[in-house]
Amino acid sequence: MSKLQTELSLKPRSRGFHLITEEIERALASLTTVDAGLLQVFIKHTSASLTINEDADPTVREDFESHFNEMVPENAPYYRHTFEGPDDMPAHLKASILGSSVTVPVTQGRMNMGTWQGIYLCEHRDQPSSRQLVLTLIKAG
Repeated sequence: MSKLQTELSLKPRSRGFHLITEEIERALASLTTVDAGLLQVFIKHTSASLTINEDADPTVREDFESHFNEMVPENAPYYRHTFEGPDDMPAHLKASILGSSVTVPVTQGRMNMGTWQGIYLCEHRDQPSSRQLVLTLIKAG
């Protein structure tokens, strides 16, 4: 097996769920040489996360944001980690619930996802900064 690894810097985005599939594909132009393999996408942050879901209807991403804000509210009276603002501890919790990485099969030079699937950057902070991803491609054979 051979490996390819690169880092991708994403521009700051507003709080919410954002499709980043095309940015990842552009960063890994070498995918076209891979007949079979796995792509792991890892985010180097504790207040943002990654997930795979519906990529066609933007209301799905809006509903994700609404649901997570209900499920993990700001200003809960039991939060002790509040120094960085009311959105910080909820951001850490949301990031842990959703996770810091996704793995996608690569087949004949393309990410092999379902017709309606895309990779989301889940930005959980009100004042985000750029986000760093580590992209690791492992070729089979």
